[in-house]
Amino acid sequence: MCSTTCRLGMSYLGIDAIVFLAAVFLAAFACSAAEQTGWIDLLEGNDLSKHWTTTGNWTIDSDGVVKLTPRPGEKGWSRFDAYLWLKKEYQDFEIQFEYKVEKGGNSGFYFRVADRASPVAKGIEVQIYDSGSKPADAKLTDHDSGGIIPGIPPTKNAAKPAGQWNHFHIIHKGDKLTVKLNGELVNEIDISQTRLKDRPAKGFIGFQDHALPLWLRNIRIREL
Repeated sequence: MCSTTCRLGMSYLGIDAIVFLAAVFLAAFACSAAEQTGWIDLLEGNDLSKHWTTTGNWTIDSDGVVKLTPRPGEKGWSRFDAYLWLKKEYQDFEIQFEYKVEKGGNSGFYFRVADRASPVAKGIEVQIYDSGSKPADAKLTDHDSGGIIPGIPPTKNAAKPAGQWNHFHIIHKGDKLTVKLNGELVNEIDISQTRLKDRPAKGFIGFQDHALPLWLRNIRIREL
């Protein structure tokens, strides 16, 4: 049974105000629900073969952690078929994932790749690097975590030190690219105004095998 205070409060607010507040609540709830729809777990069932293809030494454990362990003799980053590639091509998308590197670790997140045999020349890369181990006053380049290669450094060094998990949230829609690292906005650009303007609008997505250890987890994507 509604208390006297409750009845007085409702009377004071009035029916219109109550209806308005209810509408606001429902709209917020619907918005929150919509934000959670459409996501695809790219590590579903701890199985890389469902969504990914590679000739590299990428494995996934029972906790859903993907590990790249370079084989003896593997060097450099030009072994493009050894990258971890999504089988499906994407145009407008939102992706979230976590990564971890060792001291001096180096990798990259690729998208809009027209040809998986030539991702550097025919795609776009968001850099993954051990930037968290750099001095606080070190100059940032496009090869620091959150940088866009070629030529666009992150606006800040938001990476954690080697051995710790980092979280990327990347949104690509049209030519607008937004990159957040550990909750910090580190890049927001119009690709059409950069040297990357001629890259294809749609293409493959993948992670670089730089012949250095790399860990990934909680990779999920949705089309926009």
